[in-house]
Amino acid sequence: MVETSKKMVDEETINDKIAEGESIEEELRALFPRREGVVSLSDFMEHEGVKLLLTRSNEVLGFLGYTEHGFRHASIVAYRAWYILKKLLYDDRMCELAAISGYLHDIGNVINRHFHEMHSVFLADTTMRDLGMPINERIEVMIAIGNHDEITGEPVTPIGAAVIIADKSDVHRSRVRTPQNIYEDIHDRVNYAAIDSELEVSEKRDEITLKIEIDTEISKVMEYFEIFTERMKLCRRAAHRLGINFRININDIEIL
Repeated sequence: MVETSKKMVDEETINDKIAEGESIEEELRALFPRREGVVSLSDFMEHEGVKLLLTRSNEVLGFLGYTEHGFRHASIVAYRAWYILKKLLYDDRMCELAAISGYLHDIGNVINRHFHEMHSVFLADTTMRDLGMPINERIEVMIAIGNHDEITGEPVTPIGAAVIIADKSDVHRSRVRTPQNIYEDIHDRVNYAAIDSELEVSEKRDEITLKIEIDTEISKVMEYFEIFTERMKLCRRAAHRLGINFRININDIEIL
């Protein structure tokens, strides 16, 4: 159980909702309520500009043939980024900044998929300024968002490392928009084959494991690595930045 000052959120319940392909925004609001004198994740979740940016960026990517990048993905990346740092005993505010970074990391897709991480930085900073977030916190969020992409990014900070792992771990069939086309598109096929994915930090806090359940009747395990090898390499570097090892377990078999 994860305890907050007002409510308790059950990790098992959250993981069950993720496995069902659901958004976990309700749980995030319980974890990060609005608080006087602090810009919280809920402030961003209730911000009309952020809502519109997430909605339209998801629509743009849908037109381009990409998987879901809307409220569901944003909420899961936010939660998992927070979870990673929380389990590794980082302070509460740094953990929340990781959640904020995770929630905002893809809003730049509304401008263009190419260099979306850079567009996301400037759009996020506009919103952070609007909400009155101090410059030192804005910088940490911008660094994390600007370095989350596997082509241009590196895990230069703990917050950034957590966002990378959280983002790249979200593979799930609910993200596929056109299941009827899965045998024509390897990315859709691999995502659709992923029945569940979960992150787990070891009790010793020395490893983080990405556990994936794949329906091999739909996609072979090798196809996962065919399209996601660079992402997994980045996750390994991100884990090392956090001082831990990165593991992958697919269908209860340790792969990496």
